[in-house]
Amino acid sequence: MEMSDRDLGNIRHEYGRGSLDESALPADPMDLFSSWLEQAQGSGNPEPTAMTLSTVEYNGQPSSRIVLLKKLNAGRLIFYTNYKSRKARDMRSHMRVAAHFFWPELERQVKIAGIAHPVRDEDSDLYFRSRPFESRIAAWASPQSEVIPDRQYLEDEYRNYLAKFADNREVPRPHHWGGYAITPFRIEFWQGRTGRLHDRIEYTKKDDRWSFARLAP
Repeated sequence: MEMSDRDLGNIRHEYGRGSLDESALPADPMDLFSSWLEQAQGSGNPEPTAMTLSTVEYNGQPSSRIVLLKKLNAGRLIFYTNYKSRKARDMRSHMRVAAHFFWPELERQVKIAGIAHPVRDEDSDLYFRSRPFESRIAAWASPQSEVIPDRQYLEDEYRNYLAKFADNREVPRPHHWGGYAITPFRIEFWQGRTGRLHDRIEYTKKDDRWSFARLAP
């Protein structure tokens, strides 16, 4: 058997830590999401705000990566990135995105479909100022998603910007960096249950009103 040939069929985990009861569900799914996120933060998960962001490339090819959720605001999920990155280019062409959270400690997943728009410059400025000094320098130094000759190039650029802003700890936000807000129109909550009879509740939004239904696992 070649090293690349691996049978993973025997890897199993029995779920049973929670349930989803329709009678206890809120009218607004973001209330439930906020509650689950808070519980994930206390679950021991090292990155409870990590979400898989999926976008669509110009040729229709899906593309996914992990980003960090930084804020919940008025029913929107906000994260930050380089506006010249691959994900940002994708979102300029196709505003529809998907986000996915997996919290194995709680045996939960949340799947979100929505529309992504840039946030206001003032909001990006405010968050950028809260970042560690080194992270603000990195935003200037890294031409995200572009081909670079080697690691040394990146480290040289970092040192160049360190020198440039050495006397100015208030590093300004580069114009090519800022936030996006995802406005959900569909949210699915998944709770692991025994015997693979998992709970799945899907909220959908129509005419600014949410409704939910139970899905078969």
